[in-house]
Amino acid sequence: MSDLVDYNFGPDSRNRLAETSRRSADGAIAALETFYYALNNADLDVLAEIWSDDDLAQVDNPVGGIVRSGRAVVDMYRHLFDSGVQLDITFTDAATYWSPDAAMFAGREVGHYTNAEGEHVPLEFRTSRYFTWHPRHERWRQLHHHGSMDDPSALHDYQQAALR
Repeated sequence: MSDLVDYNFGPDSRNRLAETSRRSADGAIAALETFYYALNNADLDVLAEIWSDDDLAQVDNPVGGIVRSGRAVVDMYRHLFDSGVQLDITFTDAATYWSPDAAMFAGREVGHYTNAEGEHVPLEFRTSRYFTWHPRHERWRQLHHHGSMDDPSALHDYQQAALR
């Protein structure tokens, strides 16, 4: 089953970690919103709870590169949060693919980051986020993320800000 949904999970997203224990589409959506809460609030504790701790959890993006394992993914976000870059990102325009124990959200992230000089710099990513039901944890957790940027100069500027 698939849907086209405009979720608009951004800076006003809520921490719905408790709701990720629902073994339904609502639980998967709660996990997605909780991820954007953690990202926009630089909340590493919540981010670590929403990401799978599996050794094959993976992020593929132009800033962090290919990172594999739940621990390495959390470390990548720790570095991003410690870089001083403040994010204001909204997930939107998503094609959503459902199965009983998996949900893939493929859409766009739009917003900005605040660089070291205090400037708001626009960002736009194409992104997909894959969540699975984890029986051991009895809740939804993110297992995979792929992101890409089409504008090479915007990518370069963001890499410089986030990788310092």
